[in-house]
Amino acid sequence: MSGGVVTLGETMGLFTATAPGSLAQVRDFTLGIGGAESNVAIGLARLGTASTWVGRVGADEIGDRVRRELRAEGVDVRATVDAAAPTAVMVKSHRVAHHTAVLYHRAGSAGSRLSPDDIDADLVQGAALLHVTGITPALSTTAAAAVDRALTLAAEAGVPISFDVNHRSALWRAADAAEVYRSLAARADLVFAGEDEARMLVDGIGEGAVDEPLRLAAVIAALGPAQVIVKLGAEGCAAVIDGSELRVAAIPITPLDTVGAGDAFVAGYLHELLAGSAPAARLDTAVRAGAFACLGPGDWESLPTRSDLALLDPGDPVRR
Repeated sequence: MSGGVVTLGETMGLFTATAPGSLAQVRDFTLGIGGAESNVAIGLARLGTASTWVGRVGADEIGDRVRRELRAEGVDVRATVDAAAPTAVMVKSHRVAHHTAVLYHRAGSAGSRLSPDDIDADLVQGAALLHVTGITPALSTTAAAAVDRALTLAAEAGVPISFDVNHRSALWRAADAAEVYRSLAARADLVFAGEDEARMLVDGIGEGAVDEPLRLAAVIAALGPAQVIVKLGAEGCAAVIDGSELRVAAIPITPLDTVGAGDAFVAGYLHELLAGSAPAARLDTAVRAGAFACLGPGDWESLPTRSDLALLDPGDPVRR
């Protein structure tokens, strides 16, 4: 598969507690998969944009599940099977309702052993767009080198680069991560960041205190990316795109599970970008996709199709 979006990173097994409570007492869990980059790949595939996920999994049944689930969703999977390391897992629990805690078991995992040798030059240079996150460089020096190789290959071929900050405090401190994020943002054509993440990037630039989302986006855009989108959750988003400022309000919903909403947002925007849509239409679909993902459980299971997005339109709630 070529000409679509290529992304790379770690996808893990996901154990989710079926009822609120402490992990010391909870007995029942469901098993699925989850990973920011593969979530975006699934979101794109559901919206009709070809996507490819590059990664490493262990020679184990959870690794088999990762590959099977992604392929079942229409994602082109380029996974190295690593017999020397396990597929990572994460455990999601709810100590109280509406508060999610995630525990990671990923040190020394197959995904953390991603390396430049796993990056197919022809795949990246034949893509319509390369998408990376700030998670992968935090996993290991070889994973960071893999991201660097992918970015270099894309830049050499004129392939647009999308970067979602996606800061994970469980992997590294903000002080250590921020300089890496600024470097990645400077090499990207598009940058996505939550408001706190955007502030993290800006704080080291010497602009002083910057709080307004559009100003945050403008300062990041000065690093080089032509499109900077600040995700504001229940307040929608703010963006500076090719020098123009835009604000889009959120879709009013009652969220069930907000995990994966940011990945859905990114998938919606990238889908419209590659379809040639205007900036306002890109942001509208992004906001709608993020909202829809909050209406069901799971990291990726509630990502929308094009027809799903129409369900957010006002009108008769009963389909006859």
